[in-house]
Amino acid sequence: MKAIGVKQLKARLSEYLRLVKTGETILVTERDEVVAELRPARRQVRPADEIEDVLDALSEAGDITRAAVSKRGWRWHSGGIGLAAGTAMKVLNEIRADR
Repeated sequence: MKAIGVKQLKARLSEYLRLVKTGETILVTERDEVVAELRPARRQVRPADEIEDVLDALSEAGDITRAAVSKRGWRWHSGGIGLAAGTAMKVLNEIRADR
């Protein structure tokens, strides 16, 4: 990371923009105080057809870390909240009857 003054930035803007394009972050100072930061723009990831493509793109961008071990087809299934079938409908009907 480099720190440069405003005057130097104005005089050599193209050079510093080339550095930013390569991934470097540049701090801009005015009277020895940081007033701005130049860094590469975040690029939007276009929607992918498969979730694996999305996860790969996020991983490459450093936004997530992929699992080191495959889940081998493991799936999570909700077991509900443990109430008997029809319980929710009975409660709703009781609430409606009170109106």
